Amino acid sequence: VQLQASGGGLVQAGGSLRLSCAASGSMYVRAWFRQAPGKEREFVAAIRSDGSTVYVDSVKGRFTISRDTAKNTVYLQMNSLKPEDTAVYYCAGARAGGITRSPGMYDYWGQGTQVTVSS
Repeated sequence: VQLQASGGGLVQAGGSLRLSCAASGSMYVRAWFRQAPGKEREFVAAIRSDGSTVYVDSVKGRFTISRDTAKNTVYLQMNSLKPEDTAVYYCAGARAGGITRSPGMYDYWGQGTQVTVSS
């Protein structure tokens, strides 16, 4: 299984971006993580095959994770972006299990896409 992330870029604070993650196979849980320079990889959001979602508190109300099952693609709509959202964003997938915030529990990873929010 391969994951292909896209949609990053440079945006001003308060702006929006939509990230996409296309997959070559099926997975039970799809997630987004991010990693800022000098920091550990951080869980952002995840969606399970039944449609249930989980978000990190810092993005609740601003980010929305969704999926297009026909395209086997997951999206992360990011609104009201802040400079602290600047990071490389990675999509991930797990073959089984519930939604977890631990990167080690995910089986597949995309290559990452840079999101930069200027103040």
